[in-house]
Amino acid sequence: MPNILIVHAHPEPKSLTSALKDVAVETLREQGHEVKVSDLYAMKWKAVADEADFTEPNDPDRLIYVAESKYAYAGGTQSADIAAEQEKLLWADAVMFSFPMWWFGMPAIMKGWFDRVFAYGFAYGVGEHNDKHWGDRYGEGTLAGRRAMVIVPIGGRAPHYSERGVNGSLEDILWPIHHGGLFYPGMDIMPPFAVYHTDRMDEAGWHDAVKDLKQRLQGLFTDAPIPYRAQNGGHYDAQQRLKPGLGQGAGGTAMHLVQSGDPEEILRGTVRRLAS
Repeated sequence: MPNILIVHAHPEPKSLTSALKDVAVETLREQGHEVKVSDLYAMKWKAVADEADFTEPNDPDRLIYVAESKYAYAGGTQSADIAAEQEKLLWADAVMFSFPMWWFGMPAIMKGWFDRVFAYGFAYGVGEHNDKHWGDRYGEGTLAGRRAMVIVPIGGRAPHYSERGVNGSLEDILWPIHHGGLFYPGMDIMPPFAVYHTDRMDEAGWHDAVKDLKQRLQGLFTDAPIPYRAQNGGHYDAQQRLKPGLGQGAGGTAMHLVQSGDPEEILRGTVRRLAS
């Protein structure tokens, strides 16, 4: 059975967010999966990226974080907590991120997890870079072949996060996480599991949320992921701009999803990638 890592960020173990995480752990283990949890608050995860992330700095006089990250990852001189999280990611067949929506994004402690764990040579700076191939990213990379899903309780109401909602669509709000943070190093991204109006949830609402989450987890490895366009899949020109004729009728970030009217060779290539 596939291995699953859950990265969780909430300071209160009795919160709704933590309760949903517990439901996910129990359900996945009942399905036969091995599950590991990185509970960032319980771990007292260090969220700040700084010189302490490197045990043997290449340049002790000036911190250039990208350069030090590359040197440390290649040389095995990252701090132990960073290396441990990278090992968990490589072990996992799917990664789930459990966090509340705070100010249109994830809690700072989880952002710090990305900042530190997604090192140069591990999650970016991977693959050949030339005029025709801009590295292994956006559908390729170290984490390719894994699935990712966000579990995100939200205090606001669902209409506020719809296409015409005042807060903007949830898909656009999660774009930096889904496309930039998870698809970039190669993972296939499942539609998010969002629970709305959580500060007013009653017992019936909780039972519905649990039922819906369990149903979503049943399809973690069989449901279709979000059909993002692969960077090196023929969708973009040499300047990494979407080629003419693609994304017709779609605006904003939606143009970077494969469309039914795309050329047949792109549709076939996307189906092969998502099925692999």
